[in-house]
Amino acid sequence: MTFDEVSDQVRDLLQQRGRVTYRSLKLRFQVDDEMLAGVSEELIEAERAARDDNGKVLVWTGGDEAAATPSDTPPLTPTSPVKSLKLEAERRQLTVMFCDLVSSTALSEQLDPEELREIVRAYQQTSAKVIERYEGYIAQYLGDGILVYFGYATAHEDDAARAARAGLEIVAALQKRNVGVTGRSPLQVRIGIHTGPVVVGAMGGGDRQEQLAMGETPNIAARVQGQAEPDTVVISATTYQLIHGLFACEDQGPQTLKGISTPLSLYRVTEERAVQSRFEATVQKGVEGLSALVGREEEIQFLHEHWQRSCTGEAQAVLVSGEPGIGKSRLMQELKERVAKDAGRCIEFHCSPYHTNSALHPVIEHLQQRLQFERDDTDETKLEKL
Repeated sequence: MTFDEVSDQVRDLLQQRGRVTYRSLKLRFQVDDEMLAGVSEELIEAERAARDDNGKVLVWTGGDEAAATPSDTPPLTPTSPVKSLKLEAERRQLTVMFCDLVSSTALSEQLDPEELREIVRAYQQTSAKVIERYEGYIAQYLGDGILVYFGYATAHEDDAARAARAGLEIVAALQKRNVGVTGRSPLQVRIGIHTGPVVVGAMGGGDRQEQLAMGETPNIAARVQGQAEPDTVVISATTYQLIHGLFACEDQGPQTLKGISTPLSLYRVTEERAVQSRFEATVQKGVEGLSALVGREEEIQFLHEHWQRSCTGEAQAVLVSGEPGIGKSRLMQELKERVAKDAGRCIEFHCSPYHTNSALHPVIEHLQQRLQFERDDTDETKLEKL
C-alpha cells in the first residue's frame, strides 16, 4: 500500500477504536518502522489528530489540542468499542486464554541472553498475530507467558470458539517455525482456556495501570494451562459446552487443580470440525438436537414454490434476512430437507469473519471440503485428491 493509503486506514481505525498500539499497526498493515513513523508523525504533528502514549500507543484526539496533553484521559468516539479507556470497572463474561512457553529455563541455558530475547520475541509476535486475527485482547505479557481475553474490549457471540481457534493456530504456527531449526530445543507452548464472569477495570497505582479481569476465571484458566501437555490446547467444561460440535475434543476426565476446591472436567481440543456453525453441528446430532419448526408455514411455502419454479428451468433467487436468532437457519434447513425429498442437490457457501481479506474464501472452502483436503496434506497429496 502507498503511504497515503496506510495513513487513511490507520486514521479510520484509530478514530473508531480510540487508541491502538504501534505493534498492532505494524502487524495489521504489514509496514516497516519507517512507514509507521511517517504515518504517526503525520497524525501527531501535521494533523494534530493523535498523540503518543509512552512510545507504545497511538491515541486519537480528533484535533482537540487540549486533549493532547499526556495528563488528560483521551476521549472516546461514540462508536468506539474500546472500553479499556474507562476508569470504572464493568462486569462481563470473558473467555480467558493462558499461553505459556515450555522449557524456557532450558532455552535460557542453551542460548545467549540476546539470542533468547529474539526467540521469545518471535514467539510473542507469532502468537500476537494470531490473537489479533481473532480479535483477542492481550492483557499482559508475563515473562514468557501471555494472558489473553476474548470478549474484551469487543464481545462476540463466538468468543469461546475464537479462543480455541487461536490456540490451535498458535501451536501450528510455532511448529512451523521449528521446521529445520537445530541447536536448541523446539519452541512449544501449553495453552489453557476457561470461560466465566469477571470484573474488568483499571488496576495498579501511580502512572502504571493496566486493564485486568478480576475473579476466579483467570485463575482457573491459568490452572487449566498447567494441566496441558506441550503443544496442546486444554479447555474447561464450561468452555467445552460453548464449542461442542465445532471442535473435536478429548475428555481428560476430572482433574484436581491447585487452589480449586473441587475437581474440574477438562478437555483437550484436537482439531476444528468441518461444520460451519453451531446450528450445523446441532443438525448433525439428528432429530434430538433440533427443535421443531413452528409458525413458518407461509415462509416455507413461499420458498418451496420458488424451488419448484427453478425445477422447470426458471432461474430463481431468494434473500432471507433478519435479526440474529429469529430462525433463518432453521427455515433454510426445512427447505433443504424438502429439496432433498425432491431429489434436489444442495450446495452451500459460508462467509467467515476470520477470512475477510481472502478473496473468494467461501468458494475455496467449499472446494477444499469437496476434495476432502486436510490441514496436514502436502501439495502432492492435494494434487492426488484433485
